[in-house]
Parts: sequence; structure tokens; C-alpha cells
Amino acid sequence: MLRFLTHPFVRLMVLVCMLGLIILAALDTTGVKTRISNLVFETYIKIKPREASDQVIFVDIDDESLSKVGQWPWPRTRIAELIANINAAGAKVIIFDGVLAEPDRTSPDNIASLLEDGHPAREALLDMPHNDAVLADAIAGAGNFVAGFSHGSNTESPMVKRRILIKNDVKQFLLEQKQPQSMYFQTTAQFLPELQKAAAGNGSFMATAESDAVIRRTSLIFHDGKQIYPSLMLEGVRLYEKTGKEFIKIAANDSYNNYTISEPLEIIIGDYTIPVSAEGKMWIYYRPYRSADDLSAYQFLEGFADETAPADLNGKVVFIASSAEGLMDLRATPLGMQPGVRVHMNATEQILQNEYLIRPYTAMQLEIGAAIGVSIFIILASFFVNPIWLGLIALGVSGGAFWTSWYLFDEHGGLFDPVTPSIIVMIVFVLSSALSYLKTEYERRQVRDAFGLYISPDFMKELTSDPDKLQLGGEIKPLSVMFSDIRSFTTISEGLTPQELIQLMNDFLTPMSDLVMSHRGTIDKYMGDAMMAFWNAPLDDPDHERHACITALKMNEALVPINEAVKKKAEEIGKEPVLLNAGIGINTGPCAVGNMGSKQRFAYSTLGDAVNLASRLEGQTKNYGINILIGEATKEKVEDFAVLEIDLIQVKGKTQPVRIFTLLGDNTFAQNNEEFMALRPKHEQMLTAYRARDFAQVIEICKSCKGTLAGYLDAFYNVYIERAEDLMKSPPDDNWDGVFIATSK
Repeated sequence: MLRFLTHPFVRLMVLVCMLGLIILAALDTTGVKTRISNLVFETYIKIKPREASDQVIFVDIDDESLSKVGQWPWPRTRIAELIANINAAGAKVIIFDGVLAEPDRTSPDNIASLLEDGHPAREALLDMPHNDAVLADAIAGAGNFVAGFSHGSNTESPMVKRRILIKNDVKQFLLEQKQPQSMYFQTTAQFLPELQKAAAGNGSFMATAESDAVIRRTSLIFHDGKQIYPSLMLEGVRLYEKTGKEFIKIAANDSYNNYTISEPLEIIIGDYTIPVSAEGKMWIYYRPYRSADDLSAYQFLEGFADETAPADLNGKVVFIASSAEGLMDLRATPLGMQPGVRVHMNATEQILQNEYLIRPYTAMQLEIGAAIGVSIFIILASFFVNPIWLGLIALGVSGGAFWTSWYLFDEHGGLFDPVTPSIIVMIVFVLSSALSYLKTEYERRQVRDAFGLYISPDFMKELTSDPDKLQLGGEIKPLSVMFSDIRSFTTISEGLTPQELIQLMNDFLTPMSDLVMSHRGTIDKYMGDAMMAFWNAPLDDPDHERHACITALKMNEALVPINEAVKKKAEEIGKEPVLLNAGIGINTGPCAVGNMGSKQRFAYSTLGDAVNLASRLEGQTKNYGINILIGEATKEKVEDFAVLEIDLIQVKGKTQPVRIFTLLGDNTFAQNNEEFMALRPKHEQMLTAYRARDFAQVIEICKSCKGTLAGYLDAFYNVYIERAEDLMKSPPDDNWDGVFIATSK
């Protein structure tokens, strides 16, 4: 299955099919894409809300006004007084966000009808004007009042105060739109006819929320299947512009195309050109609420106004509505819950400021199209590009999408969603990377199967993470190199059958190899009974000298159970056991390391002078009768270990002498073994005497040191006793410097 999925064609088809499914999921009818887009646009509005213009004021029939004036509905005479005083304060347009659809029950004639004929107050009440007439006079006197209508049960058509100019084809297009949440209505709730007649404007304040109940767009035009009607906001702008003498014109946008930040329709009122969608809707560019935008209604009523100077409404558009509990029309907006009047206020103010938000009709196609294009590029690139670079490309593209989206919003009011395309691209990247990982894992498995028994786990990790490393080439770096060899192997092999010899070698090399690899070493090669290993390649190891020395010490420990098994087997067959003993040489220095050989066959190995010296040190272990010899460069990194200098020697093939040392234990052994701590100064004294030509003292000290550490160094001290005796018989010349010249490897 894994091999099948890694086939290039299968991999390509899987990714293309997954991309198709992701696109279908983004375009499904559940509206996930729309919800994501709306969240982005709301965030943009919160980050950069529209600035206030101080052109729009809310005269609020708030709780304080109700407590002072009385409960709602107020007598129409009060409303007339409110309108007259607002107009007197300089308001340019007065918009009533509500409906006065029923006659005033508190009118004098209505009260008179409750009195008996002949009642002294009856005639006086009948002679007084009707409250609705008083309000109609106030509305007509203001000359700037906009009445409103909304959904209701009235089958009569609302009044059109000034006809709308529109071409027949555009009008017919708009009248055909009768789907839910469109501009279409059948019945209404309206102002009383005499009030509508007195008003300078009459418009709809019907507001339709999105599927999640948030109002993001508002309709600016409405129809009943026969006639086009303006919104409350359009009527307000019409009266604001040249005192209502302008017509509202609806026309097709001649410069519109599917790939610009524009809308197919335009509503023109004097100098104002408002872009609207084919449904007659406009995106509302909200701004935060300010307390300075609100004035309590009671301040415009005689007997209730504060003693402070009256509000200056000069040149402002004034909305009359209520935020009182029980009367307030609370609506959800991108900036939170707000009275419904603030939706109309925001829409009106942004028209006056000429600031619009536009989501082009083809925005979704452009977003999804861009996601498809980038996704296909990532799919194709995944066959050639490292997943890390591919991830950076995906992140870069996503970052570019966010930057472009914000730039279009900030500079042009364009609403483009960068999140959905980025999600699609990232999902495709993850899927592509997953299949790339499967391919890489398949290749790693092939590499592991081929080389897992020959190289260290660390090298295996690096090699499988980058199979391209399996090629000729190398580098120069410091290594710690170890050579290990079984002592007297020829003698041992003579008494064994081939099968027994192979088994013995396996018993020896298996634990030795495990020790090397478990301490971050790399096994270079096996040479019969010998093994070569090195540290600090292919992976860097800052403690490679210590790891090599610890491995050597544990190799000696590992021989104990092996020799016990040899003894037991020898006893079973009645033979004299031949115990294993290994000589180990370790040296540190710069080496050439890498894949060496021919193009047909190569191996990861190392070469260099330091390698040669390590081999010579292993060969000298038998001459000194000790198991481990290390070079001076290695010793400098393990000063805290139990290390003793052995000699200043010129090995075969070298012209310069080198100091060599033996390794007896780790730092714990060096600090806690009393025999070693007592031996070290005597041992150093012996070498000093040797190089000072005091050979008699050398013999004396060597004899006193023998037997220490269970006689481990006895053979070494015998070498120096023999040398000292020979030098006493044949004293060296004056040029003698204590260097021992080795004549054998």
C-alpha cells in the first residue's frame, strides 16, 4: 500500500481529488465559507472602523425622557413640539425611525366623544384642533421631515414623495427580485395619510439580517412588484442634498465588470453616487458608538428642557427613535448589539462621507480560484521541493493573501476573504507533505533495510532523513578513532572448528558493536578479529573523546561474561579454556571522513594521520601488556579519568615522538579508588626518574608498584624494569631523550 501511494501518478491523482473535495466543502450550502468571510470583515471593521463625521444625531426618547414627560405613546402635540424645536435648533433633516399608523387617542375630539351632550367642556374640546392635525402642521412647517414605513398589514401603497428616475430595463430587473431577504414587500405599516402627505420624504426602514441574525448590509431601495420605493436613508440624503430638489436616480454602472471593486448598480442623488448590489443592498461601514451622538428628547420639550443652552443641530441629520427599555429595536451588528436606529444612522453617515464597503459579485470565485491555482502549484512543487520550503511557500502565500485583503479593504473598501483560501492552501500543503513523508519514509525503509546492520543509529537517522547523503564525498573534522583487536587470535583459532570460530567472533563483536553504537559511535569496518570505529561523524558530538574512552572501558567489562561463557563451554567439552583479551587503541585528531570508494561500491569511512596512530596504539598494547592505549589529544579531554602516562614513543612510520597513555577507569574510579590515587604519584615519579637516567630508582619504584590494582600493570612495570637493566648495562649517549623507538606495529 505504501509503495502504491508513493507512485508519482497515484500521488498526483490523490492530491487533485482531495483538492476537489476541499473546494466542494468550501462551497457547500451550510454557509461555512460565508461565516468565515463575515468574521474576517467584522474583524477588519473593528480594527479600522469608520471615523465619525458629527453630521448625524440621535434624539433619543430614552428612559429619562419617559420618566419626565410620561409613558409612550406621547400625545401627537408633544411629538409636534419635539419636531418643531429640533427644526428650530437648525436640523437640516429630521428622520423618524418608527411608524405613527393610528390616530391619536388623546386628541380633544376623542376625549369630547366620551362626554355627555351639554357638558361644558365638550364644545370647547370639539373646537380644538385634532392632535394629528397639529402634528401634520408641524411636519409640514419643518419642511424636512422624513416619515417611514415598514412591514405590516396595510395593503395600501406608501406615498412616493418624489418620483425615482430609473430606466425601464433596470426597473424591470429590480421588480423581478422577489426572493426571501430581498427588497420585495407586500403589505406595510405606514404613517397616517395626512402625516405622510405633510412629510417632505417617505422611506422604508425595513432591515433584514443575515442568516446569523447580524445586520451587515441594508437595502436602499424596495418594491411591491409595481413601484420602486426609497429607503429612509435615501430620503434623508435626498433632503440633505440641495433641500430635496434632487431626484433619486437608479442606473446601471457602465464601468462595472466582474473583476473590479465596484457594484453593478448606482444610486445617484446630486453629488452623491452610491454603489449598490443587484439586490439594491449596501454594506454598512459601522463606526463605534459615541455618547456625543445622542441627545435626550426631553431637552427639546418646553417645561422639561435643562437650563443649559439648547443643542446646536445646525446642518445635521437628526434621527428620532427610542433606546428605552421595552421600546428599543435591538439589533445585532458587527460591533455588538445596538438600537436599530444606529444601523440607519451608520448607513446615512457613510453615504454623506462617501465611504463604502464593496464585496464584488465574483469575490468568492476569485478567492477560490486563487486557492486552486496556488494549491495546484504546491501539489506539483511537492514532487521536487523540500516540505520545509514548501511550508514556507504556503505561509508566504497565505501572508500575501492577508496583506492583499487588508490593503484592498484599507485603500479601496474591498471585502475579500483571505482565510478560506489560506485554509485550502494549508490543507493541500499538509496533504502534500503527508504524501511526501510517506514517500520519504518508504525510501528510508529501503535504506534501513540495506544499511541498518552496518552503521550507527545516529548515522542511520541522518542518512534516512536525507538519502542524498548516500554519495561520494567527505569533509575534514576532528574524530576520535578506535581500533580493537583480539590478542593471540591465531592461537585461539587453531583450536576451533570454523563454526566455533564464527560463533566466538559473533559473541565478541556483537556486544562490542552495541557498545560503540550506544555511545554515539560509528562502526567503520570489521577486519577479521579486529574492529575500527570512530566518533564525531556523521553527527557532531562535542564529547566524542569521552564517549570513545567510556566505550573502551565498557568493552573490557563486556569481556567478563563472554569469558565466563567460554570457561563454561570448555568445561563441558573437557578442554582448556582460551580466554579472550582485547587490545584497544584510541587517538583524536583531524581526519577526512565521508563516503569513500568507487561509484560502484563505497562506504562511510575515515582516513588520516590520526587514524594511523590509533592503529599503531592498538598494536602497542601487547608490547606494554595493557589493554587500552590512548593518544595525548584524547587524554587532554579526559583529564578527570584514571589515566597514566605510559611512554614517549616513536611508532613505526612516524618521525615525531608522541606521548601515550593508558586508561584505567572513569572519573568516579579516579576519585574514589584509593589504590589508583596512591599509585599515580609513584608512577609519575618513575617516569621522571627514567627520563632523568636514574635507572636504579626506576627499578625500585616499578617493583614497589607491582601488585597494585590486582597486578593489572605488572607486565608494564616489568617492561620498564627490563629497559632500565639494559640501559644500566649499556648507558645511552648524551643525546638520549627517553624516546622509545618502536620497531613493530
